[in-house]
Amino acid sequence: MNIIKFETQEALNEAGSGIIVSLLQTNPRAKLGLATGGTPVGIYKKLVSACKQGTVSFGKASSFNLDEYVGLDRNHAASYYAFMQEQLLAHVDIAPERCHIPNGMAADLEAECLRYETLLEQVGQIDLQLLGLGHNGHIGFNEPDGALIRGTHVVELREQTRAANARFFDTPEQVPTKAITMGVGTILKAKMILLVVRGKDKAEIVKQALQGPITTECPASLLQTHPNVAVLLDAEAGSLLS
Repeated sequence: MNIIKFETQEALNEAGSGIIVSLLQTNPRAKLGLATGGTPVGIYKKLVSACKQGTVSFGKASSFNLDEYVGLDRNHAASYYAFMQEQLLAHVDIAPERCHIPNGMAADLEAECLRYETLLEQVGQIDLQLLGLGHNGHIGFNEPDGALIRGTHVVELREQTRAANARFFDTPEQVPTKAITMGVGTILKAKMILLVVRGKDKAEIVKQALQGPITTECPASLLQTHPNVAVLLDAEAGSLLS
């Protein structure tokens, strides 16, 4: 793992966006695995700016999102489809048909998981998978468990995860209880993984994930088995690393 700490959010965002820009400049047809939540917002803003300035183009690229809530229409303000449109996809020159997000409103959720996993298998390796890190060690929506499902699947969200995401909803009760997520096995197929973590409240789980034992009780610890992981941390998130 290449672990880098940053003293400012600006520097972290510049580094994260710079990695993605460099990839697109060398491989315009790159397949990008994208994440939602507060962590990547600053990076996405930098990418939008770079695209508008002509530094980079998404015109031949494609995107594949990690996850989506079950039961939220894609036009719901808190859906991950809406998030991606607002933060990135509507502001860069990527073709809508090249943007892929699981359908949390599918009548047959198992069939939707199979469809999405089959799509990922057909397009081949994701070139870069962007990840955040949950307080309990989840990546995507892969929650801690005695065993993890390898491929795309429906997951029951832990209360800790729902509480962390409640800020995106009017009330905590509105946070969905289930989501569709890429499995850890799917995530680990990516050629490169870019893990971004911010904040003192994540310091303990960062230490567990990056320097603790590899265990399904901390799904992010499985990233230690991947040959090409870049970890971008702000000073607070990386404060407990030895």
